[in-house]
Amino acid sequence: MKKINCLVALLLSGSMLFAQDNLVNSLKANASDSAKVKFTFTNIINLENGPVKNQGSSGTCWSYSGNSFVESEMLRNGKELVDISEIYTARCAYIDRAITYVRMHGNVGWGDGAELHDVLQTYKKYGAVPNSVYSGLNYGTSKNKFGEMQAALEGMLKGIVENKNGKLTKNWLTAFTAALDAYLGKVPETFMYKGKEYTPLTFAEAVVDINADDYIELSSFTYAPYYESTLLMVPDNWSLQNIYNVPLNDLTAIVDHALENGFTVAWATDVSEKGFSWKNGVAIVPEKDVEDMEPEEIKKMFDGPKNEKTITPEIREDGFDNYTTTDDHGMHIVGKAKDQNGKEYYIVKNSWGEKNDYKGYIYVSKAFFQYKTTAILLHKNGIPNAIARRLN
Repeated sequence: MKKINCLVALLLSGSMLFAQDNLVNSLKANASDSAKVKFTFTNIINLENGPVKNQGSSGTCWSYSGNSFVESEMLRNGKELVDISEIYTARCAYIDRAITYVRMHGNVGWGDGAELHDVLQTYKKYGAVPNSVYSGLNYGTSKNKFGEMQAALEGMLKGIVENKNGKLTKNWLTAFTAALDAYLGKVPETFMYKGKEYTPLTFAEAVVDINADDYIELSSFTYAPYYESTLLMVPDNWSLQNIYNVPLNDLTAIVDHALENGFTVAWATDVSEKGFSWKNGVAIVPEKDVEDMEPEEIKKMFDGPKNEKTITPEIREDGFDNYTTTDDHGMHIVGKAKDQNGKEYYIVKNSWGEKNDYKGYIYVSKAFFQYKTTAILLHKNGIPNAIARRLN
């Protein structure tokens, strides 16, 4: 019996040693994989205090990023954080866009999308309301789902523009507004907030309290003179607003200066590139074009910091001209960080929820920013004095 027990003990001991060896090897492999696959970011500046939102199935990124920016401006001015209704802003912009669409006989685009300046124009004209007062979820969902609504609105507008009566009536806008009411809910004329009664305009004036005229929108194109105002020629600029055109290096200089002085920046950009990885929370411009990469190179693209392509004004302009740079997303630049090699990135707040490696944020290289920026919006005091003087 003692011999049997000794034999069993020996077998168990060997089994345990084998299991321990496997565990150690597994841990080493995992550590090796982890070292291979990760960026390590250290924050330099982080100005964000508001929650990450989720725009759902809607093209309202411009309203989410623009209102996140407005909320940060409130905090910068010493105000209490307010959760502003992004869908109230979008709804108001849809009304103005519909009026433009009909006046232009349908010769402007229709859809969810808009530009960052539309947030401020809507705020100035229609005010703002808290999200608790107007969520826009009037059709039985917990998240925005605008596919049916936008198809219905576009169909209505196309029918109006066809003008089968031969003369357009004044009732079309009432009908259009009623459709918005059905999908998003009616906007209350007055509402209570923290024990006080407001209208959207008085709420904007008394609670949000920013001056829409203090903000400036900029971009960089070679087709227009620098330091002058020019039309932002992208499809979602339905309101036909101008931006200030600056040299490419000025764009990053402006953002750096703003962040260093406590100003966040609203950012319109293209996220259709393979170098933009929402899952990994990183946006880069690989040194080699993705179409020229081998499958293994593509697989390792986000394994860690790598050399990036140097972006020139000509490379940037080519992206717009050949349609590889498109105006498809808006986000909010809230800080700056560096990777393990010391290279700087912008910390960017997105509106796709928190299901990525950085809980809703993404680290954007300066090369990606220079290559894919459509426009930036910020307070005029966030612009370096030398550049501001050239812009008058």
